[in-house]
Amino acid sequence: MSQLQRTTTEKKFPIAAIIGLVLIFVVGLFVVGFDQGHIFSIVTGETAFEELFIHELTHDMRHAAGFPCH
Repeated sequence: MSQLQRTTTEKKFPIAAIIGLVLIFVVGLFVVGFDQGHIFSIVTGETAFEELFIHELTHDMRHAAGFPCH
């Protein structure tokens, strides 16, 4: 008689991949939910706070996600 052996496979995810995905999520959440010109202010200065390029680009996404923006 042969004895059946049950093999189990462990799924291991690289820690670096998990950290990378968390960072992408956090940056994306900031861009969609909270940016009021902060990102473009690095390049364009104070005018970014008046023009709000990313805010206007993600405006409908903000409302769909439940972020109040005005």
